[in-house]
Amino acid sequence: MSEVVRRFRLALEAHDADAVGEVLADDVVFRSPVVFKPYHGRAQVRPILEAVFCVVDEWRCLREIGAPDSRDHGLVFVANIGERQLEGCDFLHLDHNGFVDEFYVMVRPLSGALALAEAMKAQLASAKARR
Repeated sequence: MSEVVRRFRLALEAHDADAVGEVLADDVVFRSPVVFKPYHGRAQVRPILEAVFCVVDEWRCLREIGAPDSRDHGLVFVANIGERQLEGCDFLHLDHNGFVDEFYVMVRPLSGALALAEAMKAQLASAKARR
């Protein structure tokens, strides 16, 4: 497993947006499991990650996929959204400098994805109202 992917995983486990930001490329592209349009750039991705950390409980990586020298990796995980359990995978691509320049999340089952979408919508609306 690459050092950047290890740091990304540890940051997710710790719900540490600063640590995630340290391994993201400036022009990172994030594809959400519940929104069609991708988010571009660290400035757009960070508030999404902060919201995820507020709504996701007990994110736990079950398996890491990818050779240490590969630029493509996957983190198979389980997490809770309220009383719903999610299973999913974070797919990561590393740029030539070793930063995460693309990642997308896929989750299942549908009931978990819907719970995630609902919780994220409420969290982002709440964060927007506080600004």
